Amino acid sequence: MWKEPRDGGLSPQSWEIPLSSIKWKGTTPKSDLNFLLLFTKMLFIFNFLFSPLPTPALICLLVVGVSIFLWLINRPPPVFPVIDLNNQSVGIEGGARRGAHQKNNDLLSYYYSDAKTVYEIFQRGLNVSDNGPCLGYRKPNQPYKWLSYKQVSDRAEYLGSCLLHKGYKPSPDQNVGIFAQNRPEWIISELACYTYSMVAVPLYDTLGAEAIVYIVNKADIITVICDTSQKAQVLLENVEKGLTPNLKMIILMDPFDEDLKQRGEKNGIEILSLSDAENIGKENFRKPVPPRPEDLSIICFTSGTTGDPKGAMLTHENIVSNAAAFLKCVEYSFEPTPEDVSISYLPLAHMFERIVQTVVYSSGARVGFFQGDIRLLPDDMKTLKPTVFPTVPRLLNRVYDKVQNEAKTPFKKFMLNLAIACKFSEVKKGIIRRNTIWDKLIFHKIQESLGGKVRIMVTGAAPISSPVLTFLRAALGCPVYEAYGQTECTAGCTFTSPGDWESGHVGAPLACNHVKLEDVPDMNYYSVNNEGEICIKGTNVFKGYLKDPEKSSEALDQDGWLHTGDIGRWLPNGTLKIIDRKKNIFKLAQGEYIAPEKIENIYIRSRPVAQVFVHGDSLRSSLVAVVVPDPDALPSFAAKLGVKGSTEELCQSQTIKEAILEDLRKIGKESGLKSFEQVKNIHLHPEQFTIENGLLTPTMKAKRGELAKYFRAEIDSLYETIQE
Repeated sequence: MWKEPRDGGLSPQSWEIPLSSIKWKGTTPKSDLNFLLLFTKMLFIFNFLFSPLPTPALICLLVVGVSIFLWLINRPPPVFPVIDLNNQSVGIEGGARRGAHQKNNDLLSYYYSDAKTVYEIFQRGLNVSDNGPCLGYRKPNQPYKWLSYKQVSDRAEYLGSCLLHKGYKPSPDQNVGIFAQNRPEWIISELACYTYSMVAVPLYDTLGAEAIVYIVNKADIITVICDTSQKAQVLLENVEKGLTPNLKMIILMDPFDEDLKQRGEKNGIEILSLSDAENIGKENFRKPVPPRPEDLSIICFTSGTTGDPKGAMLTHENIVSNAAAFLKCVEYSFEPTPEDVSISYLPLAHMFERIVQTVVYSSGARVGFFQGDIRLLPDDMKTLKPTVFPTVPRLLNRVYDKVQNEAKTPFKKFMLNLAIACKFSEVKKGIIRRNTIWDKLIFHKIQESLGGKVRIMVTGAAPISSPVLTFLRAALGCPVYEAYGQTECTAGCTFTSPGDWESGHVGAPLACNHVKLEDVPDMNYYSVNNEGEICIKGTNVFKGYLKDPEKSSEALDQDGWLHTGDIGRWLPNGTLKIIDRKKNIFKLAQGEYIAPEKIENIYIRSRPVAQVFVHGDSLRSSLVAVVVPDPDALPSFAAKLGVKGSTEELCQSQTIKEAILEDLRKIGKESGLKSFEQVKNIHLHPEQFTIENGLLTPTMKAKRGELAKYFRAEIDSLYETIQE
């Protein structure tokens, strides 16, 4: 009951409102209501005891209080962790660990009982979506057009029937090559294989021309489905040279000239358009012959670092279990529905994208493909408005760098850092949203650049730095997860847990596998210290490399443990941190493996070069090098460029540096190095690496760790000048 004071203001006397009498929405905490009551009561006490405020001013202050109250009660409910974040993995027999999400040591094989193969996954999507939209594509400046689940399924059956009509058998020993960029026809071709128990074998440009020949022969591929006539010509040239004698048919997605068809006929190659192939299959239709979970699904050739590519053999169970483990991990924070849509731009030839799409189809959701040009991806994102966004650090680093570069003034930098801190403080409490004042003032442009509707983001394929990950979790208003794994365990083996938004680790084991650390004495890593080589065992671990028992036995031991070659450390909270690499092989930010010693052995052929140390940072997308010039060859090399001086002076010359860098790149290109294997910048060092200065081992091998530390400042400076 309110009382009227002498001065006409409002009195707090007799103001008693029990909390139980107030109706409030959702899970609004009582602390929020207490805040409003306390704020208002203090306002009235101040007004009563001191100079009374005019009623309009008092009303304004009340409005402010109510606004804050409404802001508080409109916060989404916190996402509470379903596991103890201080104990995210559990030790089991043999020194291995399982994720705390698992209730026992049994490994997950599937999530939905009616979807135990990739074929059944798609059929489930058809049913739960009620034949909704499935695959989307677009032309420049146009909206997305969609193929329904039934259209995709029918076309896959027709294409598969055509393959059977042309001599294929419905069996997992029949391999079909797919040589194309991401597009709906890629999925139709893959599904055609699965519909009739055949195996898809992706080919991709970055493997190189020789690798394409190697894979076609190694996998006994007699048919390749490709997208462009240019790729068909590459395949035909290999046939004309006698390099791929078993190839008999090319099916083209894009239109092509009659000349190409005639050229194929001269070489015994039948060239069909995809539409003609589907018509042939429709006229000679065969009922589907679905695969079993244990049947081979896909042979994914890894790019490799030395020697020929290795074909990782993955079964339907491998793929389904990996997708199931992801769903299990996030089931209380993210449940995909037919309304969800994913953007497809990461290569379908790699397993990360394959697992994402498996999750999407299992829930009857949609996949929209980018136009094929990564520069147009922002426009595709804005048009598609995806809710599921798989990505890699290289792309996220660009987003981060762009935002940081736009904050040019000290005030803008201060406001950006304040916004990140305020938003991330909410994220740590489990409150994830994009309707705060910071979103409206600062982050809305970033969110809109991704379509504005992203519900979940997963980054993988390479490490991501802590500052970038923290920024994204604050700015995007959606959960951002990090995954770790490799092709040989299908895609992922660990995953960050919902509610754990601290960076610096790659999460806990997924429910489809166990993880253990094995001693590496040569590198002083021991499992008793919670350090060692990361080994994986589970339903997602591959069956070995195609026709390569020696390499298979190196990767898989007798007990079925996959040896990754990565060095990990168990953190006190049960999560895994990647700390090293067993061999001198590392990943760049875009996910490409680098063998620095191979590159160094090529660059050492350069006449003015005596020693070279190639360095790559897994948070960067390019290589740099420290080069020690040959003191005998350098003077004459410099004289031709019109430069004179001592070795120290010549090492400071920009002209000399550019000339040596150009020579290195020339030799690298002639030796077949891929573009990402070529160094982008070099530092010239006048003193040789020796045993005495601690940069070489007694056997004259480079101490890579010591070299990286010794030249840390120079390496950082080299990267600062590179536009990645």
